[in-house]
Amino acid sequence: MRATIVVDLGFGDAGKGLLTDHLVRETGATLVVRYNGGAQAGHNVVTAGGRHHTFAQLGSGSFVPGVATLLGPRFVLHPTALLVEAEALAAEGVDEALSRLAVHRRARVTTPYHQALGRLRELARGTAAHGTCGAGVGETVADHLARPDEAITAGHLADAGTLAARLAATRERLRRQAGELNDRLPSTARAEEELEVFALDEVARRWLDATARCADAIEAIGDDEVARRLAAEPAVVFEGAQGVLLDERHGFHPHTTWSDCTPAGALEILAAVPGAEITTVGVLRSHAVRHGPGPLPTEGGALAAIPREHNRNGGWQGALRYGPFDAVLARYALDAVGGVDRLAITHLDLLERLETWRWADSYRWPGGTSDDDWVTERCTYGHCRRLAPPDEVGLARQERLTRWLERIEPVYEEVAASEEAVLAAIETALGRPVDVVSRGPTAGDVKKIR
Repeated sequence: MRATIVVDLGFGDAGKGLLTDHLVRETGATLVVRYNGGAQAGHNVVTAGGRHHTFAQLGSGSFVPGVATLLGPRFVLHPTALLVEAEALAAEGVDEALSRLAVHRRARVTTPYHQALGRLRELARGTAAHGTCGAGVGETVADHLARPDEAITAGHLADAGTLAARLAATRERLRRQAGELNDRLPSTARAEEELEVFALDEVARRWLDATARCADAIEAIGDDEVARRLAAEPAVVFEGAQGVLLDERHGFHPHTTWSDCTPAGALEILAAVPGAEITTVGVLRSHAVRHGPGPLPTEGGALAAIPREHNRNGGWQGALRYGPFDAVLARYALDAVGGVDRLAITHLDLLERLETWRWADSYRWPGGTSDDDWVTERCTYGHCRRLAPPDEVGLARQERLTRWLERIEPVYEEVAASEEAVLAAIETALGRPVDVVSRGPTAGDVKKIR
């Protein structure tokens, strides 16, 4: 079995949906495995015929007839959002997506109470917001880690009695935590709306009804069945979520996700398929991008008005932010995942709207050399080209690195905005070839150049 793992080497939004759709068509895969993340994903796929869908929980290969989705054991399932997504995809002509979906029994399940509590925590932070998609993924993971014996998993969805009892316990447990935030919550309609979720019995009834429909439509399977299905497939695409720079261990705290965004989750699943031929594909944009708060060292310049996006500003995520390509962070992400077999650069069509292309190949500490030994050891003549390697990370170190990234000054280089010059610069900066490029939003715009 040939397995291709797609991993985002940035802050997300690099084009994982586009690459997954392309790889399904290129390899003939009939299964897409979502190996991390949850309903906070927003993977845009545009077909040659003009159909468009933003994939959240369904695999981004679903436009291809017969392609199934498997949500892995590390996935965070949002049942009601899944039903909404299936309806949206049906409007684009794919009306059997749920019948092609299976979920691992251990996948965690988000409830309205996890979602409301996560939003309330973000509101309570005020101007010190961490950044959230508002989908409840972080609260779900934290709650499951703290109370694993009381958690709801996909294996409980078909057991109405157990599900109702665990939902009631979850409601009370999280309502107490929400009450602890009262003194810090703003007096706004937004906060009142989230608090009301805990007060209304109707919320539980509606969620249980929707979850029953979800359980009837999808199949929950265990390790043995997952291994059997994978072994029977000639090719499988593993679709990652978010990005390595948001990773729970390697990202820049507190602006991170409760998810391992490296290929680890995919490799864990593939351990049950001896002899699988595994290829990792790392994805980067030709410029830097991130949603919401957190460090983006190269932010600014003329790029903000140039990209053409299906993604939008606003909502719980906040604004889309842009800047020139950041080779320092790209090298850090590659170090974090131990390198990739193929490197894809997307959004090269943006070059048509630029005269020159800039990138940051190093950072400079304002006013001289930083007093952080772990940084200065990697600096030459005051320029830092490489951040602390993954074997040195820890939560305190990552928080310190966040503060450092918010103060450094990128050192830019520049070339003509031609594809040949830009790819040569990226390859030199990263010390490896670019294998795949995307010059537009459809699978046909993705080309293998090596």
